[in-house]
Amino acid sequence: MILVGLGASLPAPDGGAPRATCEAAAQLLGELPGLRLASLSRWWESAPVPPMPGAPWFVNGVARLEGAMEPEALLAHLQAIEARFGRQRPFPNAPRTLDLDLLDHDGQVLDTPRLTLPHPRMAGRAFVLLPLAEVAPGWTHPVTGEGVAALIATLPPQEISPMAA
Repeated sequence: MILVGLGASLPAPDGGAPRATCEAAAQLLGELPGLRLASLSRWWESAPVPPMPGAPWFVNGVARLEGAMEPEALLAHLQAIEARFGRQRPFPNAPRTLDLDLLDHDGQVLDTPRLTLPHPRMAGRAFVLLPLAEVAPGWTHPVTGEGVAALIATLPPQEISPMAA
């Protein structure tokens, strides 16, 4: 099981809304060679983390992929999809047109200059854990062994709500 977080807070270069960008990116994930989109959470709207006064809220979701692709190769595909939607990195946690995070890759634990698995900040973020629980309710953190429900129960307060269909 491969878990990918999707998020956006800025319009795409073509003017597309953040949710439309996330939906299009999810479709592209399902077209990657050797992978299929097994499940997609509903979309959530959340305040930026860490807080950034005046910054737009994010649309977030999580995709569960099945199949085989090495983590580094998948990361390259995720970054190519981000680039297609005009992703720029002016400073850490900046508003963005698209953010695709490799959250977990078959429970692997990895720490290289390009990639850390599981995603190092996912356990403290409601915008990751709430949609993740929808697509992988039995998921456990590969390092701590904590289940997603236990991690959700210990989250600090965060501004987040499911979006209307």
